[in-house]
Amino acid sequence: MRAGVALGSNLGDRLAQLRLARERVLGLPGVSTPVFGSRVYETEPVGSGPDAGAYLNAVLEVEFDGQAITLLDGLQRIEAEFGRPSKRPRNAPRTLDLDILYAGNLVLSNDEFVIPHPRLHQRRFVLAPLADIRPDLILPGQHHTIAELLARLPDPARVEIFAETF
Repeated sequence: MRAGVALGSNLGDRLAQLRLARERVLGLPGVSTPVFGSRVYETEPVGSGPDAGAYLNAVLEVEFDGQAITLLDGLQRIEAEFGRPSKRPRNAPRTLDLDILYAGNLVLSNDEFVIPHPRLHQRRFVLAPLADIRPDLILPGQHHTIAELLARLPDPARVEIFAETF
């Protein structure tokens, strides 16, 4: 199945961390080509304290042969390797944040996670990089493409291209 993974960082060498995280995601068991990667965007923190620095955000789409929970477990292990504690305040600054945005046509909601990501359609910092690689994608539960969702979004948050690749 095709799976979309959001990557974000707002502590330390943000671009280096996204690049290393990309390598680690591509090395997970079950992940194979094709792989598509967005540009890297610098974005304002959402829902964070006034001392939070700007994020770098990007999206990868990978081919994944396995269960979504297996992919989630792998992403959480990578986050832990980057020093992210499993228990943390919501929207706290972080060296690395990895989220599954979608996994094929899977619709899932349980105590561990929700697929597609429940706030994806409301977040410019996710929609902008996702539109780089999948502008025509229509997620389960949506009626508009990613490009249409982005164009209609009232979110005024600053989202600027930081790097063409990562």
